[in-house]
Amino acid sequence: MSKSAPPIALAEADDAIDSEEELQARVAWHYYVGNLTQQEIAQRIGSNRVRVNRLLAASRESGLVQITINSKIAPCVALEEALAKRFGLECAVVVPTGANNEANNAALGIGAAAFFAKQIVAGQTIGLGWGRTIRSVLRAMPQRTYGAVSAVSLQGGLSHCPSINTFDIVSDFANICRADGYLFAAPIYVSSQKARDVILQEETVRETYELARNADLALLTCGDLTESLVVTYGIENPEQLRALEKAGAVGDMLGHFMDAHGELIDHALNRRTVAITLDDLRKIKRVVLVSGGKKKFHVTRAALRGRYPSVLVTDEDTARRLCEEP
Repeated sequence: MSKSAPPIALAEADDAIDSEEELQARVAWHYYVGNLTQQEIAQRIGSNRVRVNRLLAASRESGLVQITINSKIAPCVALEEALAKRFGLECAVVVPTGANNEANNAALGIGAAAFFAKQIVAGQTIGLGWGRTIRSVLRAMPQRTYGAVSAVSLQGGLSHCPSINTFDIVSDFANICRADGYLFAAPIYVSSQKARDVILQEETVRETYELARNADLALLTCGDLTESLVVTYGIENPEQLRALEKAGAVGDMLGHFMDAHGELIDHALNRRTVAITLDDLRKIKRVVLVSGGKKKFHVTRAALRGRYPSVLVTDEDTARRLCEEP
């Protein structure tokens, strides 16, 4: 198998760039462009290999360095074909499984970004979900002008979420693609079904809702019941989580909790969700679901059983498990 050298995209120079980012850029340049070893770079900057390794990892995590591998891995290609056939997908993208959750998310991001960037054409409205996985995709997206494109959130946000929110996702995507951004100016969960219905009738929210449900292309992930941001920051108390589990929930998509077959569970939270519905999602022409890892297996399978995505981006271990199950 041949593999071309990974192209590098380094952030443009900026007078306001901080010293840490400047050091990351310098180390990345020496390593990827100058072909110096980590030990040689350490000597150049007066440090050690451990710090150089950490700086390289940080530059990839922040998006300062973007890596593309222009080669296919035969077992992954075979799994892509098997997934598409088994679940009636338009296609699938399978990446090698990472050594840990962080590495796996980064791999999923690179694989999804390479695919998704090729789907964007001028005139499209692109619906965006949110979460750590989607953030990894955006960090790997090539920054360029795709033409007149609109980006819209598929769901409301969280009032408290220190790591990432739906607003950040749309804003970051709009910056990367030079797109117009549209936000759900509402929380993902409100106090009652009546409150949800009232909010969705507000003119600005309704306009966003209609734009989202009529999107040409969608990018989203799904969340399990242990680590997803919706569970961590959107569920008010442990009793609510136990009630979701008792009702058969295996996870959520766009804040809607599903059972193992991808059907909405009967729970009050699903009637208080400010987002496009899962039926709306099914009607979007191309839905790219990015999901992988052991903890997300059951919710990923549920999404496939529910026939929500037309494209799945996942890791090799998850793909194999999905294909080998009776």
